[in-house]
Amino acid sequence: MTMLSVNVNKIAVLRNSRGGAEPDVLAAARTCIGAGAGGITVHPRPDRRHIRPEDVRVLGALCRGTAEFNIEGNGFAPTRGDYPGLLALVEQTRPTQCTLVPDGDSQITSDHGFDLRLDAARLKPLIAELQTLGARTSLFMDAGAADIARAAELGADRVELYTGPYAAAFARGDYARELDACARAAERACGAGLGVNAGHDLSQANLGALRRAIPYLAEVSIGHALIGEALYAGLVPTVRAYLQILAA
Repeated sequence: MTMLSVNVNKIAVLRNSRGGAEPDVLAAARTCIGAGAGGITVHPRPDRRHIRPEDVRVLGALCRGTAEFNIEGNGFAPTRGDYPGLLALVEQTRPTQCTLVPDGDSQITSDHGFDLRLDAARLKPLIAELQTLGARTSLFMDAGAADIARAAELGADRVELYTGPYAAAFARGDYARELDACARAAERACGAGLGVNAGHDLSQANLGALRRAIPYLAEVSIGHALIGEALYAGLVPTVRAYLQILAA
């Protein structure tokens, strides 16, 4: 069954907008795990806009032995203030997985994957270093990337398909082409020996079609839609609703 990893960044956004400690990121993650989520995802950034380094450390401790812990981020972003860098956070918390994403401060959210024609040389030693720290390594990739299978040559264990274009097309009601692109990318990755994850703008509405198109999907990382839906239905029922879609 495809594992659900809940991204709790949006909980941190709400907390940071007011200051203080509420809503509690740790309590939210504990609730998601209790409802059956197999993992927790965080995406710390140097600007501390949501998840902070101290959150990463306490969430890593929570997940140890109870759920997978997935840290997303840009491994090339420099240290800033109390942000020690992605490698340092991985070394401190020893997550199950580290998903490398080519994001920057100017991006509101991740909006593209790696171009391996440009990024391969510097990614390979970074992937090797992450794996010496015990982290399964995944590369955030566009579904249309012709060289997605090359991630295996760099030593990556998995790729995470950027599903933003698919979700946007689904909302328009004309998603067959984007869904096919995701399925074909997954086939190329799987053929190269890579595991396949997916994430970005996935929701209860569009997740089922993607899951059916990629039956061997290893993991989906979902945050924005899930937390938004939970405002109406509650966190536990929403997590369970996603699990039902993945199990169908």
